[in-house]
Amino acid sequence: MLSLQPNSRFFSPFTLPRQRHNFLSHTSLTPNKRWRYRMFVNARPILKDGNLCVNGKEAITGVPDNVVVTPLTDSSAFVGATSSQTSSRHVFKLGVIQDVRLLCLFRFKLWWMIPRMGSSGSDIPVETQMLLLEASEGTSTDSASYVIFLPVLDGEFRSSLQGSPSDELQICIESGDPDIVTSQSLKAVFVNYGNHPFDLMKESMKILQQHFGTFTLRENKQTPGMLDWFGWCTWDAFYHAVNPQGIKDGLASLSQGGTPARFLLIDDGWQDTTNEFQKEGEPFVEGSQFGGRLASIGENHKFRRKPNEAQSEAPTDLKEFVSDIKRTFGLKYVYVWHALLGYWGGLVPNAVGTKKYNPKLIYPIQSPGNLANMGDISMDCMEKYGIGAIDPAKISEFYDDLHSYLVSQGVDGVKVDNQNILETISTGLGGRVSLTRHFQQALEKSIRTNFKDNSIICCMGMSTDSIYHSKQSAITRVSDDYYPQNPATQTLHVASVSFNSIFFGEVVVPDWDMFYSLHGSAEFHAAARAVGGCGIYVSDKPGHHDFKILKRLVLPDGSVLRAKYPGRPSRDCLFIDPVMDGESLLKIWNLNKCTGVVGVFNCQGAGTWPCMENAVQRDVKGELSGQVCPTDIEYFEEISGKLWKGDCAVYSFNAGSLSRVPMEGSFNVALEVLKCDVFTISPIKTYNGNIEFAAIGLMNMYNPGGAVESIDSSKNASIVVKGRGGGSFGAYSSTKPRSCTINTKEVEEFEFNGENNLLTISIPATTSFWDIAIHY
Repeated sequence: MLSLQPNSRFFSPFTLPRQRHNFLSHTSLTPNKRWRYRMFVNARPILKDGNLCVNGKEAITGVPDNVVVTPLTDSSAFVGATSSQTSSRHVFKLGVIQDVRLLCLFRFKLWWMIPRMGSSGSDIPVETQMLLLEASEGTSTDSASYVIFLPVLDGEFRSSLQGSPSDELQICIESGDPDIVTSQSLKAVFVNYGNHPFDLMKESMKILQQHFGTFTLRENKQTPGMLDWFGWCTWDAFYHAVNPQGIKDGLASLSQGGTPARFLLIDDGWQDTTNEFQKEGEPFVEGSQFGGRLASIGENHKFRRKPNEAQSEAPTDLKEFVSDIKRTFGLKYVYVWHALLGYWGGLVPNAVGTKKYNPKLIYPIQSPGNLANMGDISMDCMEKYGIGAIDPAKISEFYDDLHSYLVSQGVDGVKVDNQNILETISTGLGGRVSLTRHFQQALEKSIRTNFKDNSIICCMGMSTDSIYHSKQSAITRVSDDYYPQNPATQTLHVASVSFNSIFFGEVVVPDWDMFYSLHGSAEFHAAARAVGGCGIYVSDKPGHHDFKILKRLVLPDGSVLRAKYPGRPSRDCLFIDPVMDGESLLKIWNLNKCTGVVGVFNCQGAGTWPCMENAVQRDVKGELSGQVCPTDIEYFEEISGKLWKGDCAVYSFNAGSLSRVPMEGSFNVALEVLKCDVFTISPIKTYNGNIEFAAIGLMNMYNPGGAVESIDSSKNASIVVKGRGGGSFGAYSSTKPRSCTINTKEVEEFEFNGENNLLTISIPATTSFWDIAIHY
């Protein structure tokens, strides 16, 4: 449901009334500065009278004497601590945090992060990897300022944050190897300050990149081409039973429905493995699959015919199969899955195909921080069955052998899973930081050497050990798995990815995982990916598709309309709980080349966050309402330009309606649980002195503006819009055009609604690229 309030201020009920916090600073900005805020200068964190002060105000009180602050820039510093004892693991107290809205991103499992909101130190979970504090005067986000705490890697030690029941903020530093000890960590946590949360995050990561030199920002990495093409993953379609004919059936059904996959990911189930914990004829034991080990780098019998099996349905080899499906279905990219150590249980020790890599059976040991949070069946089983860990001295050879073989088979890239396992096997191998760095460098070197397109998707690697060593890898999964059979995880998935992207999105393109298009929450997931700026791929079983949903994501040529940045929560959603507070909607913002987009999601009432003691799920009945504003979209000045006077054209996908919203305006949205809407927000610009125009894009797509490449005007009172894809093109136009052309061919009929100024032009489905000229 959509209603306009054209004269209202930019105040949103997503944000609750706030208390006056410790580190208040500045007055609100003038209207012409609403769209972009600047970092503070000379606001460096310092210790003063036993408190950590930022911008002259107290952020943490009661700081112990062993805490050390090392200035870095005008607004940032490192915070660390010293001890009289040496150890491989220390927990240092930093002081007390109270009465402040805060956002934590923490590892609730060894592999994955989720957000946690709170107001004091006791709300900060173990294994927190990002902490953002807010302070403000009044109820508007305009007057807010922010302090960010980023635990980093200091030498051979990795840091994390945690709270205590007495509201203390603590640093945990650990090496992962009892033999690697220290009595201090002076650069355990990076602290920075500013009044724009997304600028603050970006600038902080830029400072850390320059200081440490161990990782590279997303904007400086090569982006794999598969991100811009619709994909299909075999995992939820077949699980381990994936087979060549099933893959052909799935690709055929997607093509026949008009949404051809151009990217294929052959997930777990193609490799040559053995499992001593699964006996033929015995009942399957859940979790025993994680005891499987790699026997060789080649494919298994399903994808390679044995010499004496002339009548086998299996292809001659993987190369023949990949070549066949590329030729038949027009695939541009075929990736395959493997684990960081080859397979879940590593390599088979002393097997003919693996002994050259000198694998050794190791039983993983988790850190106290991970054990304090949620368990995981994969980790439990790997601890039980052990892992055939590759000799670090042989890991480069292993990756090069594996990847060069895959390239020889026509494979274009890999998804590399189970990456955080290294921190659990680092004893005697140099510790977790050193071991992760060594493996990451070997992996990225092999990708660079063997594949042409930086063709890697990283997975199960949501630790700072991994992200602060990501020099080249450009895509990383930033959520727990998509679980189609678990209705309680659907809203958590969307919410957690958007919040995790605040941090991880500065270093990688966040991967949202696959989903089912034929599912009760399919549109919820589809819309989230449309605004997520991510790759879009499903894991439908062959013949089980909702093409109505897929055609809102995928153009007939198999390309997708990917937004420009990682989709993240709007500023007024940063410190609210969109899953469990019973009243808040989640807004995710992004930009295209010429338009902005906001997805609004009701994530309430369908699931509860894990790792919460005495968690209470508030009852949610009927619709929840919230406000959406053009200023929910950050960096809007990138698309507004000099011709913009302040008003925006807003298109609701659900309602199919167009409205004009002034700069100071907002509009109401009401959604039921697990429902969503997507709003295209386009700056209305004045062309040729008197024509007001704003392109919306292909209104039949969830992200219409993703189809628009450019907008220009000519001296003869014409506006030219360039874009791609067939469908219903829409735009706001202050007056009815005299005529329109598509690729110089005159449009015989176009629609113009004088009440809402919606101009509609039908573009033939067979049109890949178009120039629409609108003549006045």
